[in-house]
Amino acid sequence: MLSASARTWRFKPHDERLALALSQRFQLPVVLGQLLAARNIGLEEAEGFLEPRLKDALPNPLHLKDMQAAANRLAEAIISKQSVAVWGDYDVDGATSSALLLNYFQMLGQVIQLYVPDRMKEGYGPNAPALEKLRAEGVDLVITVDCGTTAFAPLEAAKNCGLEVLVIDHHASELTMPAAVAVVNPNRFDEDSDYKHLAAVGVVFLLLIATNTILEARGFFTQTKKPNLLNLLDIVALGTVCDVVSLTTLNRAFVAQGLKVMANRQNLGLKTLMDTAGVKEVPTAYHLGFVLGPRINAGGRVGQSDLGAKLLSTKNPAEAQHIATLLEEFNKERKAIEYTVLSEALVQAEALTNDAASKRSVLIVSGQGWHAGVIGIVAGRLKERYHLPTCVIAFDEKGIGKASCRSVSGVHLGNLVIAARQQEMLLAGGGHEMAAGFSIHASMLPVFTDYLEEQVQRLIAAQNITPLLHLDGTMHIKGITADFITKLEQLAPFGAGNPQPRFLLPEVIIRQAAVVGDNHVRCVLGDKDRAFTVKAMAFRALDQNIGQVLLSNQGKPLHIAGTLKLDTWGKTPTPQVFIEDVMLPTAETRGWGEGLAA
Repeated sequence: MLSASARTWRFKPHDERLALALSQRFQLPVVLGQLLAARNIGLEEAEGFLEPRLKDALPNPLHLKDMQAAANRLAEAIISKQSVAVWGDYDVDGATSSALLLNYFQMLGQVIQLYVPDRMKEGYGPNAPALEKLRAEGVDLVITVDCGTTAFAPLEAAKNCGLEVLVIDHHASELTMPAAVAVVNPNRFDEDSDYKHLAAVGVVFLLLIATNTILEARGFFTQTKKPNLLNLLDIVALGTVCDVVSLTTLNRAFVAQGLKVMANRQNLGLKTLMDTAGVKEVPTAYHLGFVLGPRINAGGRVGQSDLGAKLLSTKNPAEAQHIATLLEEFNKERKAIEYTVLSEALVQAEALTNDAASKRSVLIVSGQGWHAGVIGIVAGRLKERYHLPTCVIAFDEKGIGKASCRSVSGVHLGNLVIAARQQEMLLAGGGHEMAAGFSIHASMLPVFTDYLEEQVQRLIAAQNITPLLHLDGTMHIKGITADFITKLEQLAPFGAGNPQPRFLLPEVIIRQAAVVGDNHVRCVLGDKDRAFTVKAMAFRALDQNIGQVLLSNQGKPLHIAGTLKLDTWGKTPTPQVFIEDVMLPTAETRGWGEGLAA
């Protein structure tokens, strides 16, 4: 039985005996034991999951290939006070990675230059002219963060002009490494690390740990105060959440501890950004991913690429306020541009998905003059809506397209893009499993489209990939209380790899449903006995089947799938349901409430 979003709902299986053992040993509600068991958290791992501690999760940084060489070279540059520059990327992971190095050098009383390429003029990653210019200005060492693994020609040019480079990255690599002193990347082809899920900011943090150790061994801190790297965990948490990497093991500890640091509001830039964005409560992973992250991103998308890194490293209140205000305005501008591009992209996507003659396995949409700064967001929106791997391409007047792609589970887009570039279909390209980017000439788009469609069809068939919505259990309206949601928060931080628990609310009555904002549907849900109600919201649902089903079935029962959250706007926090999908009850599904309760 398919839902309004054409997905099959499936309950996550769990071991009942393990769930009971977890709830008894750790004195948890039974439902939390079931949720832990469904996440494959065993008795030995549960304590670390419920109370993630960095000292337990941190590996020896030197287990990563080239980490020793990278830390040695960075330590030498610091001791010798050489001229160092960080080459950043314009997304949040790149901004936070750059900010870590900027703050670290400030703690040491030294200066490091910042270079972030212009998204529109220079594109992604290192380029030879800029690297050569840095060398001509006297820079001895460049550290590329969140980029550089496949920048073969630019790094060869850097080597030829006497500029040394450290690559600190996490994107998929090829079978050869670029010309660099070190390439530290948990996803390089010859790496056997268990930490392939790290964002670039996490890899940079490990580099700083290793560098600190070397500097201490060489007596550097007899004259200089040793940096307390724990104070930088708020920046690490922000980059980790916003790069949508798996919030498990070390990443989970980064975010859990980083949120505690962020709650103290000791980073001037983050504090100012939270104030500007109206974040008054204790920050959560939600605030990082949906409030702070988009504002940091806005600088690289439609404003100045280096604003995010500068904000996160400034110690000047006036500069912090100026940048935070700029990012707020850029974010508003980004939303307007995004709306225009998304509207045009949806027309193409609807035509492609409604083509009965050809069932699509991948969505590729493109437009002349589309703003390259928002195509990643648009790709994500289309992927959420159609549950297909999606590429959005912005072509310029010369026929050169810049693309951003988002994938679904089981389809490693980064590998497919790299293979296409090796076959000379693309001008450049790379990425990781769930996201990728590339440049392409318009003449090659038909060839690339056929290639990607064939490869994705093969992967979908081999792995039997179908659009699914996974449910963690069943809830009844009367059980959705502030106390229950507070207990659910013991499983936070939520994100990729540890999604917020999603529940089935069977046969609830839609008491009220109305349009709010531009595209949202707000509801009041009730039980059959009219004894209990709960507020609910379906975001960006008006122009989708979900919104139409909610609006046209007021007073009628519906199966609802969604997550639970406390609404903290009032004096007393109240429960709220975030609706993700709906389904009309049928003879087949009318008993769900009795047989599948969590």
